[in-house]
Amino acid sequence: MEYEPREGGAAPSGGTVTRWDPPRHLGARVEDPDRVPGQSLNQLDLTLEPRDGGRRTWLRYVRGGIFTGAADDRYDGAARHTDFHLHTLGQYMAYFAGRPVAFSGVHGPLASRAPDAFVRLARALGLPDDATDGARVRAQAPGGDLDAVIDFRSRYFIGLRTDETLHRFFGRNHFGAPVGISVHDFGALANAKGTELAWQDWLDHLYG
Repeated sequence: MEYEPREGGAAPSGGTVTRWDPPRHLGARVEDPDRVPGQSLNQLDLTLEPRDGGRRTWLRYVRGGIFTGAADDRYDGAARHTDFHLHTLGQYMAYFAGRPVAFSGVHGPLASRAPDAFVRLARALGLPDDATDGARVRAQAPGGDLDAVIDFRSRYFIGLRTDETLHRFFGRNHFGAPVGISVHDFGALANAKGTELAWQDWLDHLYG
């Protein structure tokens, strides 16, 4: 996800950068219900502060917004997403810190909002139903199998970590939206657009 490096610059999903003070402070705001379904306002504020003479860093992560529709369900979804995003940040710091990344993100078709959509996705990946965090698996993916470790698994999200990638799978069907996939590729030959097209085709066929 790219941010135009200045206050007032462009942010993802049609948003605006509200704070730009790298590497200390990033803020962004979206006020477009068409871009962020179920919300009339979505904003993010991240602050980093060194602690203990630079030996540690404190992260303040604040996400806010105004929900429309089933507000309780959307609040629950936002809270669960935040936990998964922060877990992913921990995986990055533990295994890939400092390495450049190519990011890809896709969403499934409307049919992927079905109640069983995320279960179907996990089975299409070839993940055993009882495989939990820490399990080493061989997942079926476009372009070839992934030799991966399950670094996160719940009924809402799956995280797969390989030597060069973090694959994130989002069961947003539980919150009334299509399922999603993102890939953080740290490999020397990373091709964000090619990865995006391959996973989009995979999702379209799975739910077609």
